[in-house]
Amino acid sequence: MDWNDVRVFLAVARAGTLGGAARALKLSQPTMGRRLRALEESTGQVLFQRTADGFILTEEGAAVVAMAEQMEEGALTMERKLAGETQRLEGTLRVSSADWFGSWVLPPVVASFSNNYPHVDIELLTGSRLFSLAQREADVAFRIVPFETADIVQRKLIEMPYGVYVASHQPDPKPGDGQGFRLITMDTSSGSFPDIGWLKELFPNAPVALRTNNRNSQALMCAKGIGIAVLPRPVGDQIAALRRVDLRQAPPTRDIWMGYHRDNRRLGRLRAFVDLAVEHLAN
Repeated sequence: MDWNDVRVFLAVARAGTLGGAARALKLSQPTMGRRLRALEESTGQVLFQRTADGFILTEEGAAVVAMAEQMEEGALTMERKLAGETQRLEGTLRVSSADWFGSWVLPPVVASFSNNYPHVDIELLTGSRLFSLAQREADVAFRIVPFETADIVQRKLIEMPYGVYVASHQPDPKPGDGQGFRLITMDTSSGSFPDIGWLKELFPNAPVALRTNNRNSQALMCAKGIGIAVLPRPVGDQIAALRRVDLRQAPPTRDIWMGYHRDNRRLGRLRAFVDLAVEHLAN
């Protein structure tokens, strides 16, 4: 059985439409349709019911999804192992992190790596989405929580300090009060942020002016004088329009974790990047 046909079957089962599956695999719809028909002909089974709303798994199709996913995991494992044996410092390295970490913390690491290994292309994937290391969406990732997925090699890289910031032209807010100021906070629907609760307790009379899921946006809005923000020190300390407020207590810190899939542990370009990250950033 051709793995490429099984791959198409899984993509259609997940997307529910031929067009969505084609976009996921970056193939044309005619190619997708041809491979799906080939799979059905080779098995002698109709795997999908074609409807006006899309493709629905038949009883026969649903019965083999789990086996197809096992084939997928086997193929991905083989791909990772083969990549892990590659020692040449060339190719592409995909690095995943939060927006602020990619903008303010990683540039010295990336610059050093790029200068030392000019034949390796770096893809920096930033945002709130957690890219999968197992499915090779990223080769190495930086997160504020430990990795829970099996087969991930990880280490705590930094205990990241945070600070309280206002626009450089504003006076210091008074701890325990905050009257006359407003707060810029994180959108907590995507998770918990100890620094946000700490900030609200420190300035109980300061209402929230803005919530955002992006630390870079927080910093820029703070620089415009919209309100007080808690920011990672590498962000706030590098923006000239911000001033860190000198308080008797510091905000809660966050641990930064670095991880990669164990099948890639011998990949030369990955090892070189990890070593530079530790050299530049580790406490």
